[in-house]
Amino acid sequence: MSVFMLACIIAAGLGLTMAAVAAIIRIVRGPTILDRMIASDVLLTTLMLVVGADMVVRNHTDTIPLMTVIGATATLATIVVARFVKRRADVPRDPDRLRGDSNV
Repeated sequence: MSVFMLACIIAAGLGLTMAAVAAIIRIVRGPTILDRMIASDVLLTTLMLVVGADMVVRNHTDTIPLMTVIGATATLATIVVARFVKRRADVPRDPDRLRGDSNV
């Protein structure tokens, strides 16, 4: 392996690690569910890039099904959360119920 290839692998590893750490921080800190969903998409995309980089470095294609599953999971999770947020936004809010002052 050449010095240039080793430098590229190290640079890619550092960049992907920084992206994963930033995504995890955003998942933990939030503040909204949409922020967390975008961060989880970034984390899954970063994981897919790590698997792709591994395929390039080791010169194999054995983990293509794993990349497909990761991509499908990210897509379906985004759709589910978007539908949840839309339904939640469509529900009218009752201020009395939120305060606990209802006469029921």
